[in-house]
Amino acid sequence: MVVKVIELIGSSPTSWEEATKTAITKAGESLKNIHSVDVLGFKAVVENGKIKEYRTNVKIAFVIE
Repeated sequence: MVVKVIELIGSSPTSWEEATKTAITKAGESLKNIHSVDVLGFKAVVENGKIKEYRTNVKIAFVIE
């Protein structure tokens, strides 16, 4: 078995959890056999003192066929 790892940034106006789900869902549109996700960090875009967008930096591992 060979596993490849890619790094992505997911975003959401709602939460960091949703940002992570967005990254996995989008990756799943073109990748098969997603095995795991490792969240490397959290960031947020702030506008007028409020969080406008949540972002997560993730590594997604998938099995190469």
